[in-house]
Amino acid sequence: MKELLTSRDTVNRWMERYGVRFGIYKNGVFKEQLFPFDAIPRQIPAAEWAMLEKGLVQRVKALNAFLYDIYHEKQIVKDGVIPKEFTYESKGYMPECEGITPAQKIYAHIAGIDLVQAKNGKWLILEDNLRIPSGASYPMIARTVTRKASPQTFRDTLVHDNRGYSDLLREMMDYVNGQRGINVILTPGRYNSAFFEHSYLAEKTGATLAFPGDLIVENGMVYYTGLYKDKVRVGAIYRRVSDEYLDPLAFEPESLLGVPNLMEAYRCGTVAVINALGNGVADDKGIYYFVPKMIRYYLNEEPILENAPTYLPFFKEDYEYILANIDKLVIKDVAEAGGYGVMFGKDMTKERLEEVRQLIVKEPRRWIAQEVVDFIDLDIIDESGKPSPRKCDLRAFVVTGETTKVWKSGLTRFSRNPNSFVVNSSQGGGFKDTWVLCE
Repeated sequence: MKELLTSRDTVNRWMERYGVRFGIYKNGVFKEQLFPFDAIPRQIPAAEWAMLEKGLVQRVKALNAFLYDIYHEKQIVKDGVIPKEFTYESKGYMPECEGITPAQKIYAHIAGIDLVQAKNGKWLILEDNLRIPSGASYPMIARTVTRKASPQTFRDTLVHDNRGYSDLLREMMDYVNGQRGINVILTPGRYNSAFFEHSYLAEKTGATLAFPGDLIVENGMVYYTGLYKDKVRVGAIYRRVSDEYLDPLAFEPESLLGVPNLMEAYRCGTVAVINALGNGVADDKGIYYFVPKMIRYYLNEEPILENAPTYLPFFKEDYEYILANIDKLVIKDVAEAGGYGVMFGKDMTKERLEEVRQLIVKEPRRWIAQEVVDFIDLDIIDESGKPSPRKCDLRAFVVTGETTKVWKSGLTRFSRNPNSFVVNSSQGGGFKDTWVLCE
């Protein structure tokens, strides 16, 4: 344990030196902090990972098929598999993307799928992140620093190398680029919560890190101007800017983060945008309920990985169940992310439960409810230097280019509060490395 404690402290010092930080906006104030690393890795056996891999590839293929369908023929809605209220009323649905076919017909180039493992060993999907999933850089840099702090660790353990993520990204960007120009990573800038990741991935993939103002559109094509204002054609943009701020002429007019007329180039097919615009309709928490149906509908397969038990108040039977059992359920606002808008019935007063009940009655489309999944605890080294169990999830990264592949690693996040189920980094959680063991 002393060795692990020393390793943890050494890695965190190195990460501080590298500027591995995560920014949080709280009460209108931006605060940067170290993303705390724990030295006890999560270990996933090879056979277990093989099952996860198949299930994740299956799920992302179905989600990509859904996105193409919903912005084109909408057959899944016409066939009554998904009610239209769960597509066109979603905050993530963008009518501006109707009829646009992204390069190579790929929407979710990078999917961050959040899973938990129940205490019976079963893995469950908690949510899908298809817009701007973040977090891959943290286990990458942690593994690099751990090699420096403890060189023998990976000599003695057969673990898949996690440095392959940058290769997956580069190959995917090149595939959708089609040799039209350079690859760029578009960052909102220094004060974005994940700026470290933007710069780190640009370095590792060989892409150019572009800031607001570096990109311009002329004659339907995107160019990078950069420091010396020499124009270079851009073929693919891995954007870390939210949809609504990406083009001030098409969406939020006051945005200073986007590229004027980018939608024109995107619509013309002269540039690939990673991830595609409009993906939010597929990672809406209400749509999550229907993903197993998507898998059956588009792939004619049974889902390998199941959702957590979920109820939609949109349906009468679920509506009645939720109102009768609200004190035992987790209530989630479908439009929120990062651990926000999550309410545990068991923690609410009678007055608050009644308030939430009335919110559900008033806007049933806005909410989902889930059974509380008693997922496993993993040991971390607490502030006293002793092992202490904490709730942990896993964000798996699935990259779709010429093929769909799952990165043999992932971001294992843990709650720093021993009494909390919320592990999100935006809520002050920490992370640990994820070891996918070799055969």
